[in-house]
Amino acid sequence: MRWQDPDGSIQLAYPRGPAGIHTFMVMLGPDGRLQSKQNVLDEAGLARIRPGMTKEQVLRVFGPPDYSRTAYFKARNELVWDWRACTYNINIQRVYVLFDATAGTVRSTMSRDELFGHEGITMPCIR
Repeated sequence: MRWQDPDGSIQLAYPRGPAGIHTFMVMLGPDGRLQSKQNVLDEAGLARIRPGMTKEQVLRVFGPPDYSRTAYFKARNELVWDWRACTYNINIQRVYVLFDATAGTVRSTMSRDELFGHEGITMPCIR
């Protein structure tokens, strides 16, 4: 994904998914030079997601979700986007952003350990 700001700077998203646990945001200055590069699927990125944010604002924080795992819950009129990440502990996690489907704004976020197999084994992150 790519966004250009009014000052001429550019933000680029480089997701390592859908199976990956990193998305790197690259910031280029108006002169095209690298300003910063950081993984955004971490504790600091999750802390930046706030109720009331739009989908576009969330995309600028986390980059694209795993669209194959997007879910809509009719009873709650809620759209859920999903990313794999390493947040808050040493295990791979699923990070969810829950949107009011009508307003298109964030209601809440949550994360949980991703479980594998019949025995619910957690997988450690390699940072």
